[in-house]
Amino acid sequence: MRMTSNTLSVFAGLMLMSLSAQATEFTTLDVGQSSIGFAFKQMNVPAEGKFKQLTGSIDFDLDKPAQAKAEINIALASIDAGSDEANGALADTLWFDTKTYPTARFVTTSLVPVGNHQFNVTGAMTIKGQTHRIETIATFHQEERIGVFEGKFTLQRADFAIGTGMWADFGTVANEVQIKFRLVVHAATRQK
Repeated sequence: MRMTSNTLSVFAGLMLMSLSAQATEFTTLDVGQSSIGFAFKQMNVPAEGKFKQLTGSIDFDLDKPAQAKAEINIALASIDAGSDEANGALADTLWFDTKTYPTARFVTTSLVPVGNHQFNVTGAMTIKGQTHRIETIATFHQEERIGVFEGKFTLQRADFAIGTGMWADFGTVANEVQIKFRLVVHAATRQK
């Protein structure tokens, strides 16, 4: 069967109409493809690392962004700071105290579109029993049924009692820690 350009145009139009009749709601966080990283300075030398385990839930409808909800839980013991020695030290009571506080949690409180596929995300970050408000811009990209939220924000480690005792000096380890996130989400499609 040979298709003319007119036939292809009609077919493409029908496909687009079919897609537009469906609302895209993202309800599954792909923890295997998502990542949480961090960057800081130690003795004024840039360093970075990541957390290898996270879980969470998301409910994000492109048609109703104000109703979005997300919770991200990070297993603090899954930290990878580049060496076993560093990872062990960061699990200790002076840093993350992972035996007492195994999880860091971020829960959204609002998501506001600001244009150009970007959203102003506000939420509550809890680490070591300390909860503080976080606000950041997240960029959202979608390809078919997969979406990706990406962004970064800076937190002050002292606000969360991360690095106490002999590590409290910001000349040794900077107070500012940049958190980088890439959250991959999958859509559930429903008919309007």
